[in-house]
Amino acid sequence: MLWKQILAFRPNRMDLIFAVKTFIAMLLALYIAFALDLTYPMWAAGTVIIIAQPYAGMVSSKAVYRLMGTVIGGAFAIFLTPRMIDMPILFTFVLALWIAFCLYVSLLDRTPRSYVFMLAGYTTAMVACSSINSIDTYSVFDMALSRVLEISIAVICSAVVSATIFPAHLGTQLQHRVQKTLDDTREVFKSILTDPQHSSSYAELLAGITRDTSDIHGLAVHLTYEHGELRGMTKPLQELLHQITMVVANLMSMSERILQLDQSDVQYRQGLGDLYQHVVTFLRAQTEIEEQQLNRLPDEFEQDFHHLIALSQPPQQVMLMALKMDIRHFVQNVMTIKLLWARIQQGDKRIPDHIAALTTQYPSLHRDHGIAVRSSIAAGVATSISFLLWIYSGWHAGYMMAQLTAVSVCILSMLDNPVPALKLFVRGSIYAAILTIFYAFVIMPEVKEFWQLAFVLAPMAIYLLSMFPHPPLMGLALPMLINFIMSLNLQNHYTTNAVILMDTAMAGVVGPIISILAIYFIRAMSPETSATRILASHYRAMRAALYIPYGVGFRIHLRGMLDRIGILNTKMVQVDELKFAMNQALIETSAVVNLSRIAELMYQSATSQPLQHALFRLQQLLDRAFRELEKQLTLDLSLKDKILQQIQHIQELLVNETHTEIRQRIEISLNNIQSSILHVQGTETVQALAKVREIDGRV
Repeated sequence: MLWKQILAFRPNRMDLIFAVKTFIAMLLALYIAFALDLTYPMWAAGTVIIIAQPYAGMVSSKAVYRLMGTVIGGAFAIFLTPRMIDMPILFTFVLALWIAFCLYVSLLDRTPRSYVFMLAGYTTAMVACSSINSIDTYSVFDMALSRVLEISIAVICSAVVSATIFPAHLGTQLQHRVQKTLDDTREVFKSILTDPQHSSSYAELLAGITRDTSDIHGLAVHLTYEHGELRGMTKPLQELLHQITMVVANLMSMSERILQLDQSDVQYRQGLGDLYQHVVTFLRAQTEIEEQQLNRLPDEFEQDFHHLIALSQPPQQVMLMALKMDIRHFVQNVMTIKLLWARIQQGDKRIPDHIAALTTQYPSLHRDHGIAVRSSIAAGVATSISFLLWIYSGWHAGYMMAQLTAVSVCILSMLDNPVPALKLFVRGSIYAAILTIFYAFVIMPEVKEFWQLAFVLAPMAIYLLSMFPHPPLMGLALPMLINFIMSLNLQNHYTTNAVILMDTAMAGVVGPIISILAIYFIRAMSPETSATRILASHYRAMRAALYIPYGVGFRIHLRGMLDRIGILNTKMVQVDELKFAMNQALIETSAVVNLSRIAELMYQSATSQPLQHALFRLQQLLDRAFRELEKQLTLDLSLKDKILQQIQHIQELLVNETHTEIRQRIEISLNNIQSSILHVQGTETVQALAKVREIDGRV
């Protein structure tokens, strides 16, 4: 299948520009490394290939992070190697622990900064291996210094070429992606209020938006290193993306209320068209927004809802109050987004005062400590095995095997199931070995000048580099080109040794194979298993929301939950039950604010004592439900029965509640919990209870 894609591949103009720019940077780094007579000039060329990115800001940021990681890794190698070189087993154990620790930290940081920790880990292995292999010629310090110089040359050449020759700026691309996201939310809002057939799957559409905002959030970090549009706008743009996730929650909640209303009676829809037109007209008219205007609503807002209530049936009035609250928050959040977006495009970094508190502590993005631990164990085991094989076999090219094991296991352990990618890596290494043998014995003996070297490398290098912008092809092109350049072992005084060449090529294959075996038995998991783990984290977060008072802390918690939904929807699961659970998770997240409001109202002095006790009992039952869902993703019918009974009990107590505001807020929260968390529509509560009891009795 891959060969069909390769044969059908025709690089376009942008692919060729990217490939030629990267090849120029590679030649420039290689030439400077030759001129300085560095130990391994091919590392300078290889680094250019590794950090190659289509956008100038991404190249610069990756280059900076790579240099930082290299310095840290080199420093640790200088500290570790002389002290433990005579204790190879202990040296291997400590090095494996260091690589495992660095990978663990790297996997918990989902921003491009994670590259620093990963590089610090496997750079230590690379410097240590090269130092031991050349122990009679170079000291550890010389090897580490050479490595830092090679990386420095590579990153400078990459940054200069990327920024000066047909520079492509990330800011323009991010502007298009943000605008598309805003357009998508506008279309979903229109569909929710104007499509009586509910022809769209809002959960899937909105889950796609959360996935996009998570991607853009990570890309925004690179804007610090940009020289084009949106330069330095990382924090304002991330804050805007956080506000978009709040809009996603509003839209999901709106779609649930509309569906709930339609299942009861559709006469109210006669007034929805006017409401939609008034909201859209109002938002379009807001072109120059001031901070004090962020809480404004359309002039017809109250009148539109009075009309809707007049058209509705009595049981629908609580649902309409919930819808009114959702649309109010939607309008306010969109106003904030419009203000932030206008300021960003004007180069203004100021963030509105009422959300400034959120920027001081960015929401905790989803982190899976279990996966990070398993990945780090796999990295430690793979590193240990490769070093022990090298030590006890005495294999001359064992240092290359150990290096490539450390590099491949670190880079690919971030995937749910890295084995297919590692297999592709091995295929690329095998193809590179064949290519290297051909070049080494047929072409390279005739190369005498640097321009001749550039000429013979150009066809293969440019062709493979042009595949990099295409992810399916990059999986083969990257290892093939890296191993090809590294295996040629280009130096000022080039000699061809058939035994060393074959050994090096074999090491380039054996190293990734060790990584495959370690990851397969320790780290690899199916998308279904990964999705199940994330869903368990989702219900753990739902349970935590029961005890977080509404405010900045809760909003940060909610944004973290929505980020988790974005990650969840990247999992390509095949099991229908899991797909359904993934869609339900976004619906449940849209109603999580009601859990916080229940806790808030429970402790208000104006709430009557019996009502406080009833709300506390509901909180306890929901806590039990989320604990159960965290373990098995299904809710016991008897427990669901108890929760629905408790909701009914609270509704009976509300009949005698004299405080109108408290009664309405509790009614809205109970309706939303019942509909969006328990997935039982309000008009069906009695029937649902009867059915649950009947089924429970049979069980």
